[in-house]
Amino acid sequence: METKTAFVAIVGCPNVGKSSLLNKMLGQKVAIVSAKPQTTRTRIMGVLTEDETQLVFTDTPGYHRPKNKLGEKMVKAVIDGIDGVDAALLVVEPEKEDDEVLRPAEAELLKRIKREGIPCVLVINKIDTVAEKENLAVRIAELMQLHDFEAIVPTSAVKGEGVDEVIAELGKLAQESPHFFPDDALTDQPERVIAAEIIREKMLRLLDREVPHGIAVSIEQMHEREDGSGIVDIDATIYCEKESHKGIVIGKKGAMLKKISTYAREDMEKFFDCHINLQCWVKVREGWRDREGLIHNFGLD
Repeated sequence: METKTAFVAIVGCPNVGKSSLLNKMLGQKVAIVSAKPQTTRTRIMGVLTEDETQLVFTDTPGYHRPKNKLGEKMVKAVIDGIDGVDAALLVVEPEKEDDEVLRPAEAELLKRIKREGIPCVLVINKIDTVAEKENLAVRIAELMQLHDFEAIVPTSAVKGEGVDEVIAELGKLAQESPHFFPDDALTDQPERVIAAEIIREKMLRLLDREVPHGIAVSIEQMHEREDGSGIVDIDATIYCEKESHKGIVIGKKGAMLKKISTYAREDMEKFFDCHINLQCWVKVREGWRDREGLIHNFGLD
């Protein structure tokens, strides 16, 4: 049987559930998720292989107007993520904003998709938040007028509703091709990047709104002990933009840092399937989001 592959860019505004959808399609978390916008900073690749079909996903940052150099790189990651793909997965919410069918950023993304001639599947995510289902039918009808989408699929990434249909629609767009990744591959993310992202996710969930976006995580070392115990030692440095944020991350008598480290370690042990010894330190690097060198050092370019 001939194998087929499709490279798919997942695009949309911040906080519409792109990473949640990717994780649900893969059946395992590879992208961090939080209720705060702009959680994803770089392009994350996930791989789903079912029988002869392989779907290679790029989960891009939320498309937004950048406020610093890091934001500019995030927007560039979205644009680069669209180039050369076989299909786009445009994710929107069920509710309109300011009575417009699409937000300005979504309209700009759709315009770029049209210009590139990329087949597009539109996903209306978070349908579990819709009280009146007839409103969803109206929303679908309005969206159908904008473009000849390959399909419009209502989903709830949180509950898993509609996810199989999204996979099926994307499978129809796969072309005959060798698989680019082993059939059991899940992501191309290095282990250090995954570990850093898990720590950052816990901070996004536990800290005040303004703090986590000024934070970066660097894995200084990650290695398995040579004593045969199977324990992996991970040393991580959390960089804050402000001295005041450092105190918030550490917390009273180190309580917050301990909570972040504990939750992160538990997630790492599930993902890597081994015992983890995680040590975290906190340092200040003022204005790092506008410093090209630091952005590069943190692996965010």
